[in-house]
Amino acid sequence: MISDPAAFEHYRRSPNAKTTLPRLLLGTAIVGLFWVATTMAVLFGGAYLFVIWQALSGTPIEGGAVQNFLASPAGILAALASFAGIWLGLWAAMRWVHHEPLTALIGTSRRVSGSGFLKGLAAVLITSLLSEILLYLLQPDLVRGAIGLSSWLLFLIPIIVLTLLQTSSEEVLFRGYLLRGLANRFQNPFIWALLPALLFTSMHWSPSSTAAINACVLASIAAFALLLTLVVYATGNLGAAFGAHLGNNLTGFLLISHQQSYNSFALFNAKPLEGPGWTTLDAVLIAAIGIVCSLLTVLLLLHPRSPLKVGPD
Repeated sequence: MISDPAAFEHYRRSPNAKTTLPRLLLGTAIVGLFWVATTMAVLFGGAYLFVIWQALSGTPIEGGAVQNFLASPAGILAALASFAGIWLGLWAAMRWVHHEPLTALIGTSRRVSGSGFLKGLAAVLITSLLSEILLYLLQPDLVRGAIGLSSWLLFLIPIIVLTLLQTSSEEVLFRGYLLRGLANRFQNPFIWALLPALLFTSMHWSPSSTAAINACVLASIAAFALLLTLVVYATGNLGAAFGAHLGNNLTGFLLISHQQSYNSFALFNAKPLEGPGWTTLDAVLIAAIGIVCSLLTVLLLLHPRSPLKVGPD
């Protein structure tokens, strides 16, 4: 399905001579510092204002301030906004460590492929619908979310914008900065493709979930990460990955949530994955659904006869 990797070869060879492995590690550390600093500032600052607002409104204060803030709609918005730290860190790393423009990470054309973005978004929305139908057949425990339709519509644009901020920052870091830098230094795809994918996948470990559910979630996310890597390889551009990742996260944030901690804006809530009652067989089936839907997304985006096939940058 990927007969001409010329676009990716151009992308992988685009870094300058300052993209050495030590500089790549230094740049990654800078991104991490910016991300942590931004997250701390946003979350602790937001929690402080949240406590003041609760005190002024006479709302009883129970539990930790940060935990209460993160469980609120404002806390979810703040958590998404904290991903701006990744963009800031990447800008700093590219400017002062590699002496390249930040746009060099986007693709060989240095701009997001609009058609790739829309095709990636459409493909994942289609397969997400299939995934939700299969998950409903597995566990038909679906209830209406707490948010009203008018409030949902009010928050629709802010959530889309902040989710795009979150997903695009992750793509530029894992499928842009790390993948491009490693591919420039190493020919072996087990290094430049798998290492960023494994790092991305490991970040989704949940200490509140069982080992079986964690394993199924990580397997599904690993399949999705490899899908994102494949579309970057096919196009030499992050546009399709931007759209695919956005479609995946918007489904969970706005339509059907499977996480109790991120369900404030979802129209429907399914049985939370971090909750009790899941069996090992359930975990295997959930992983299978995630992997199959990622493979179907690959077909939609890369098969020569697909109307959503993405092209090289």
